[in-house]
Amino acid sequence: MSTHLSILFLMKRSKISSKGLCPIHLRVTFDGKRLEITTGRFIEPDKWCIESGKVKGRSADVRETNTYLDILRSRVYSIQNELIQSGETISVEEIRNKLTGVEDNKKLLLVILNDHNLKMEQLVGNEYAKGTLVRYKSCYRHLKNFLRIKYNVSDIDISKVNLEFINNFEHYLRTKEENPCSNNSAVKYIKNLSKVIRICLANEWLDRDPLIGYKSKYTEVNRKFLDDAELRKIELKEFNIERMEIIRDMFVFSCYTGLSFIDVRNLTADNIGVGIDGRKWIFTARQKTKIASNIPLLEKAEKILFKYKDYPMGGHRAKKLLPIPVNQKMNAYLKEVADLCGISKELTFHIARHTFATTVTLSNGVSIESVSKMLGHKSIKTTQIYAKIMDRKVSDEMDSLSNLLERKEKSFKNI
Repeated sequence: MSTHLSILFLMKRSKISSKGLCPIHLRVTFDGKRLEITTGRFIEPDKWCIESGKVKGRSADVRETNTYLDILRSRVYSIQNELIQSGETISVEEIRNKLTGVEDNKKLLLVILNDHNLKMEQLVGNEYAKGTLVRYKSCYRHLKNFLRIKYNVSDIDISKVNLEFINNFEHYLRTKEENPCSNNSAVKYIKNLSKVIRICLANEWLDRDPLIGYKSKYTEVNRKFLDDAELRKIELKEFNIERMEIIRDMFVFSCYTGLSFIDVRNLTADNIGVGIDGRKWIFTARQKTKIASNIPLLEKAEKILFKYKDYPMGGHRAKKLLPIPVNQKMNAYLKEVADLCGISKELTFHIARHTFATTVTLSNGVSIESVSKMLGHKSIKTTQIYAKIMDRKVSDEMDSLSNLLERKEKSFKNI
């Protein structure tokens, strides 16, 4: 493929104007690719010389037009030299950008990500959770530092984001001096970056998906949950401090509903209704995913709602059903609850959701499909993570199998 730079001026007879004038176009060919743009000059068709690529004649207008074409030709060669000296890749796209001034309006990676984050911030509480915005802002900071350290630039044209760039960014995340990311965190940040790439592809700012060929996957994490004995300890514990009793009750409520902290905090009377079986159900949609999460109210959860039905709620929480504090305080208090109950596990509110999925439902024979629906999971694959950690359930089933095989063996001996 030829890498010779070819410059040609031509008159476009097919675009003759109502005044009988034809535009002069500049055609640049390099590396087998061609760009063609208008010069902004128009002439009468019979005044164009195809051989010389100039206007025929000696009038002042003709001399001015031909001089302009010479300057434009020189400008193209000058751009070629600039690209060579700067070490940038020479292409007809780069030449076009510099000729037309588009390089001043390049689509820059951090600019696009920041614009995405600003729009997301306006939708927090409606379409997005606050935690999602926090992750995208963290991704922005990591990319900014990566560009400074790796490329010594403040931003980069999105067209230069390729598979090598993505792999280098992931490597940086895993090896950076201050707080290197775990595998799952690094993969999540690449996932954040992939959304920006999808935006660019949709707007045709990218010709090809740079993520093609990228391979990485989450490492399965052992999710902590309470077993029957630990849950029972917390339920039966008597507290002398009202604050601790409230924290325990909120946690237990989640253990028997599977609701996340924010979904418990947002619960109102409008979310309680009568289900298909004539009993009380919780009808809500997870704030995180907006997926419906309809849950039959178990007796222990219903008792907690009844216990706090007349509890004074102030300010903007007046219509809420439960007196749950902010998440940071909740998790701090839960550590106290664990200590007082003699539980060695580090207790967080999210463990209650895991406990519902494992100890309360799956281990008691509730189908994984039903659990997935109650938890509001997008995919049953997410719920299967809980099924994988049910070692106790596997043990119980294998004990049953062992007993069955033993009975069969005895029956064979008696024949």
